[in-house]
Amino acid sequence: MEIRFTKLHGNGNDFVLIDEMEGTVIPDEMKGGFAALYCDRRFGIGADGVLFISPSERADVKMRLFQPDESEAEMCGNGIRCLAKYALDAGLAAGTCTVETLAGVMPVEMDYDDDGEFWATIRMVDPAFERSAIPATGEGEYEEEIDGFTVYAANTGVPHAVIFVDDVAAVDVLAAAPRIRHHPSFPKGANVNFVQVTGEDGIRVRTFERGVEGETESCGTGATASAVVAHRLGRVGSEVHVETNGGPLVIECGETTTMQGPAVTVFTGVIEG
Repeated sequence: MEIRFTKLHGNGNDFVLIDEMEGTVIPDEMKGGFAALYCDRRFGIGADGVLFISPSERADVKMRLFQPDESEAEMCGNGIRCLAKYALDAGLAAGTCTVETLAGVMPVEMDYDDDGEFWATIRMVDPAFERSAIPATGEGEYEEEIDGFTVYAANTGVPHAVIFVDDVAAVDVLAAAPRIRHHPSFPKGANVNFVQVTGEDGIRVRTFERGVEGETESCGTGATASAVVAHRLGRVGSEVHVETNGGPLVIECGETTTMQGPAVTVFTGVIEG
């Protein structure tokens, strides 16, 4: 059996993509285990997750994301850009498309710029700040003191904790984040973002991702959560330029929330089984 795949990344947040537009390649009950095996960077292909693209009854295409811990994520901002690039390159979509995710249907605008680089703008789900929608225990908006950090939270497709610090480079993310990610106030866990405000319209973000259980080079929903929380607190304007370890994103915080960023095809290959 041969399984064809495409490796892509969005600002260093990398994925293996499996095309199931013509039919199931990996049975649903095996998708989590497949992700655990092939996301391994020593014994597999290496990735932060496995994307599956398939037909949708609600949108142009459907995206599912399975993570290295075998869990299925509701949504992924960098992943959806990678999937959109694959759809455009494969002739499955033109300059616009809609993508069904567990968090809802996401409209996408995409194109190549004059330098041949791919860019996509995603209309994200409306951010939720109420604890019940994150989800988090208690009532009202989330603000808690955890291990000496003031923690805010929002759901931008998946739950995110947001912590403002003076210098993200000085944070020991692997030591600090797990206690927040697993805090009992987050019944489904949370991604953890450490955020440094760099100017009126700029922030720098480092993210520890639930499911990956480590720091990733970039997280699209994390950048979005960090931007909308910073904007809601009056720390930045409505157009937020986000610097991640893997590269830049632009988040618009208005009546709708959008994320603009790149995606890159790394290579294609075949798994022989």
